[in-house]
Amino acid sequence: MARRDDAGLCARRRRHWSAGGWASTFFCTGGVMEREPGAAGARRALGRRLEAVLASRSEANAVFDILAVLQSEDHEEIQEAVRTCSRLFGALLERGELFVGQLPSEEMVMIGSRGAMRKYKVWMRHRYHSCCSRLGELLGHPSFQVKELALGTLMKFVQLEGVHPLEKPKWEGNYLFPQDLFKLVVGGLLSPEEDQSLLLSQFREYLDHDDIRYHTMRAAVDTVARITGQHLEVPLTFWNNAFTLLSAVSLPRREPTASSFYVKRSELSDTWKVAHLKLPLSLYKKVLVIVHDAILPQLAQPRLMIDFLTRACDLGGALSLLALNGLFILIHKHNLEYPDFYRKLYGLLDPSVFHVKYRARFFHLADLFLSSSHLPAYLVAAFAKRLARLALTAPPEALLMVLPFICNLLCRHPACRVLVHRPHGPELDADPYDAREEDPAQSRALESSLWELQALQRHYHPEVSKAASVINQALSVPEVSIAPLLELTAYEIFERDLKKKGREPVPLEYLPAQGLLGRPGDICAQHFTLS
Repeated sequence: MARRDDAGLCARRRRHWSAGGWASTFFCTGGVMEREPGAAGARRALGRRLEAVLASRSEANAVFDILAVLQSEDHEEIQEAVRTCSRLFGALLERGELFVGQLPSEEMVMIGSRGAMRKYKVWMRHRYHSCCSRLGELLGHPSFQVKELALGTLMKFVQLEGVHPLEKPKWEGNYLFPQDLFKLVVGGLLSPEEDQSLLLSQFREYLDHDDIRYHTMRAAVDTVARITGQHLEVPLTFWNNAFTLLSAVSLPRREPTASSFYVKRSELSDTWKVAHLKLPLSLYKKVLVIVHDAILPQLAQPRLMIDFLTRACDLGGALSLLALNGLFILIHKHNLEYPDFYRKLYGLLDPSVFHVKYRARFFHLADLFLSSSHLPAYLVAAFAKRLARLALTAPPEALLMVLPFICNLLCRHPACRVLVHRPHGPELDADPYDAREEDPAQSRALESSLWELQALQRHYHPEVSKAASVINQALSVPEVSIAPLLELTAYEIFERDLKKKGREPVPLEYLPAQGLLGRPGDICAQHFTLS
C-alpha cells in the first residue's frame, strides 16, 4: 500500500475512517475540495468540514480535506487552514479524543481487535502529528503572516498538550512538558536556510515564562548538535538565528524561583497530596531527618511540603521538632508565613525534653530558631522563663547546657534583661508568669523575673552553681557556645569530677573515732556489739 503525507495532493490509496474502523479507498480529488474560489470560499468550506468532524466521528475523513489546504499555494488559504487546524485539534485535545500513550503504527491498529473508539483515537492522533509536522514546515514559509500564525498555533498546542498530555504520566500530577513538539518549534526557528530574526522577535514573548526559557535552552542544544552533525560547514544563517534566540533568553541573576509557567501544572488530588500519605512513625522520622538538606533543596516547589510538615508538627515529640526544622527552612528561604511556628516550639518545652535522646538536636535547633535579634522581646522572655522554670527539676548535665542557653538569650535581646534586673519594678507577691498558658504572648513572662536562676546558685553541684551565678555579672560578654555542652552526659560529669585533684582533707569531727562502732557512749555502741 503506497503511503505519503496526509496532506499530499496526488491520488493515492489511503486509509479512511468509517463507523466500523478503517477502510481503504482511492482519493482522486487531487487534494482540492469543492469550494468557492478565494480565501472567503476556503473559509466557508473549511468551516463546514470543521463542524462536521467535531459533530460526528463518522465525518472524520473530512480531516484530510482540511490538511490538504495546508499545501495550498495561496498563503491566505493556508492561513485559513491553519486557523481551522487550531480549532479542530485544540477541541480534540480538550475532549480527550486523541490517543494517549506510545503511539502505535496505523497498520498494527488496523489488524488488531481493539475497540472502534481506540482505533479512532489512534487514527486521529496520526492526523494531529501530520498537522504539527506541516506547521513546522510552515515556519519557513515565504509569507511572514503564515509563519507567525503557524508559530502561534504550535505554541497553543504546546500549552494544550501540557494540560492534556499525550503521554501517560508516571504518577498523578507528574509535570509533562511536550518536549518533542517544542523541539519542532525550536528547530523551525533555528533554520539553516532562512533568516528568522523577525519570527524570533515574535517568539520572545514566550520567553517570559520560566519553563519556556528552560526548554528552549535544552531544545537549542539538541538542534545545534543535529545541524552541526549534518553539515560539514554550518551556514552562517543558522549561527545568526541561534545567537538571536539564545541572546533573548534572560538568565536569572540570583537564585531562581520558578513561578511563571506557560504550560500549567495540574493540581494534585487530595489522595496524592503529601499530607495525606499515612506513613509509619519510624519512616516519618527518617524522612524528617533529611528533609531540610536532602529533599527541600531539590524540589522545584518546596512549598508543596507545607501540609506534610504541619501535619507532622501535630504528632508531637521528636516528630514535631524535626518538622519545625523543615518549616524553618521554608520560612526563611521560601517566604512561608506560619504564625504558629514559635507557639509550636514553645509547646515542646516540657520536663521530658531534658531526658529524651534527641535532646541535643532539640536545643541545637532551638538555638538556631531563636538566634534572630528581630524576635519580639515578649517571645524571647517566654522561652527564657519556661526554660528557667523547667531547670528547677532538670539533671546537672542538662543544667550545664540550659543555663548558658538562657544567658545567651538575654545577651541577644537586651530588652529581656529586666528579667534579672528591674531597678524600679514593683514588689511582687507572686510570680505573674502563667506556666500553663500555651501561647507565649499571653504568658506574662516579661512581667516576671528569673528567680529560678538565683535559686540554682545554691545547687548541690558546684559547676551548676557557678553557671547560675553568671547572671550576677554584666551580660555584655560574648555569647557562650553551647555546642560542646549539647552531648554532655551524667557519666562524663562524674568522670570529670573523679579526675579533679581535691584539696587537703577537711576534718568533719573534733574528736577522733575509736573503734569500728565509735566511742563507748555513742548510740551505735549501745545497740550493737562486735562478735
